[in-house]
Amino acid sequence: MNASAFGIFVAAVLTNNILLSNYLGVCPFLAGSRRMGTAWALGLAVTVVTTCTVAINHAVYHRLLGADLEYLHLMAFVVVIVGFVQAGGAILGRRWPIVRTLAPMATVNCAVLGVSLLAVIHQYDFARAVAFGFGAGAGWAMAILLMAGLQGKMSYSDVPRPFRGLAIALIVTGLMAMAMAGFVGLASVE
Repeated sequence: MNASAFGIFVAAVLTNNILLSNYLGVCPFLAGSRRMGTAWALGLAVTVVTTCTVAINHAVYHRLLGADLEYLHLMAFVVVIVGFVQAGGAILGRRWPIVRTLAPMATVNCAVLGVSLLAVIHQYDFARAVAFGFGAGAGWAMAILLMAGLQGKMSYSDVPRPFRGLAIALIVTGLMAMAMAGFVGLASVE
């Protein structure tokens, strides 16, 4: 792999955005993008969970499973993600009650699992895997914050009746995905 960790990070945020190019994490994205406060909290939660679980899952995959138990990686990744989110939710939920509300959304977010699996598929070393995890979480957070801002603007717009609600949200998400495709020459890592 010739790409630097920074290049992988930039590509994960922009051109290989886990939501806008791989369509992972769409359900929590659409549910959490109605209010800016919820979008900030969910974006931060997904970024932290994605970054930390990619690091842990990389170690589990390369140190614990090895070649003999490689077929267990999917089950091991799910256990790590659920365990991390539940422990973090229990610890941080005492101080910030919104964490208890958002923890289940971060747990079932398929983007979190998808990032760990993609890091294995791309055969990233530890630093590149963590950069990819952080970039993927930051890209997902960027997308949900953009959508929350646009949802706020659309509430004051004259959207035709058949396009209100989920329809316009999906159209805007598609337009965001096309806009991110314009960055392909900037940072494209495979």
